[in-house]
Amino acid sequence: MILIACIDDGGGMMFNGRRQSRDSVLTKHIIGITAGKKLWMDKYSEKIFVSEKPGNLMISPDPLTEAGKGDYCFTEDIQPGAYEDRIEMIMLYRWNRAYPSDLLFDIPLEEHGWKVSAARDFAGTSHDKITEEVYMR
Repeated sequence: MILIACIDDGGGMMFNGRRQSRDSVLTKHIIGITAGKKLWMDKYSEKIFVSEKPGNLMISPDPLTEAGKGDYCFTEDIQPGAYEDRIEMIMLYRWNRAYPSDLLFDIPLEEHGWKVSAARDFAGTSHDKITEEVYMR
């Protein structure tokens, strides 16, 4: 699977049961890059994609298990570390801000051999700069 996650400067994904942030430009970007492929997520994350109505959404209570080879999986509220052996590529979107967090991205990228293969910045609606980093082994 190709993992997609959004994190803050401290690796935070959520705080007090809520996503740290959302950005409509990023949502449209994710829909664009996943077009033609399955995009797995849980019910919680579906809420930020439903207004765009992409036909490739696959909703599951356990999307990190359901996503297969070549499928995309977006996670906000499930730490991906336990599924690392199934991950082919990681796409991280960094908010470039520090937020309070209590759920952290739990894959130690460098320690586990993940290397940045591409990176770019773009402007969102809620963030002046969102950084996309693509990691491969």
